[in-house]
Amino acid sequence: MGRDCGSGGARAAYNLGMHLVLGLAAAALLFLPVKDLRCQAPAKTAATSIDSDADGLSDALEQRLLEQFAPRFMVGRNDCSNLPAEFAPNLRVPTVEAEDGTIYGQAFPLVRAAAGPEGGGEPEVELHYYHLWRLDCGEHSHPLDTEHVAVLVRASQSDMEQAAWKAIYWYAAAHEQTVCDVSQIARASTLHAEDKGAQIWISPGKHASYLDERLCQRGCGADRCEAMMPLPPGQVINLGEQGHPMNGSAFISSSAWPLKFKMEQTDFPEEPVARLERLPATEIAWFNPGRHPAQGVIAISSATEGAMAKGASETASSLGVATDSTGGAISVAEDSTGSALGVSYRRTVHALGISAWHVGRALGLSEKPKPDAEQPK
Repeated sequence: MGRDCGSGGARAAYNLGMHLVLGLAAAALLFLPVKDLRCQAPAKTAATSIDSDADGLSDALEQRLLEQFAPRFMVGRNDCSNLPAEFAPNLRVPTVEAEDGTIYGQAFPLVRAAAGPEGGGEPEVELHYYHLWRLDCGEHSHPLDTEHVAVLVRASQSDMEQAAWKAIYWYAAAHEQTVCDVSQIARASTLHAEDKGAQIWISPGKHASYLDERLCQRGCGADRCEAMMPLPPGQVINLGEQGHPMNGSAFISSSAWPLKFKMEQTDFPEEPVARLERLPATEIAWFNPGRHPAQGVIAISSATEGAMAKGASETASSLGVATDSTGGAISVAEDSTGSALGVSYRRTVHALGISAWHVGRALGLSEKPKPDAEQPK
């Protein structure tokens, strides 16, 4: 049987054609543009793209920052309200579930007109840490005590997810919105808390927050940071934002406490920050310096005159109270003799153990509130 030469010739022609096609295709690939994959930004993962509270920060970044800068709280060993409380999730009425030292957090971007001498336009985020208590059991006690501290942190670059973060300022709320408001603000470098949480002292009973243990007695009346212990490390639960609560925090909008108001305010407005920047780097500043009108009334009250004189004498000997042009500053410095705390006032004493509302009512300057009216905490 002879070979089929016709069939073999057709197969050879087909193979030659295929080689030519493949050769032309390979040549064409040489002229196509090639992307440098090294220059491409990494694709966002699902974790970095979820923004449950719709504030422009991913949930993952918020939690990372809240954990990195979580304060180291010092609390009263025998506080009448035990420890900061955890509240039942998904309930609009604040309901204590456990007094276990839970801290609640909030993180939101902050755009400031003046970012300070070191600012170069990098993103900034304000972090709030709320220690929420079952009870304020100091003078003028009331249920549900809403207290907090805050820190302003700055990114090292525009890519917030990849950036390193550094704290710029710390704020501690102490008797906010009352006649004896002694809230403080300080540079993070002053507190040695630029890459971690600052140490915060919480006065037993009233739960005011202080950036320095020695400032604790500058609060209202019975504020004393004695028999203190570290708050055991616990969870930081992100509250989210008003209108976009996270982790079941439906209670943030309740009218039973002023948490909603505190979540909507920045603790780093322009005026206090600018005033702080004019002070030496070793100083902590009062957030609200100057004398309140009601304090002026109390300062000349015969009922408090003796107590104030005694307090001023004791304070002068131990803390060195000054009344110079640096009013509003609290100098915290270390020298060869140890720690020295110089407290400067603008012709006032910020330690009067009574709220503005109670003063006004006692003097007949305030209307009696309705039974369901809320008072500042």
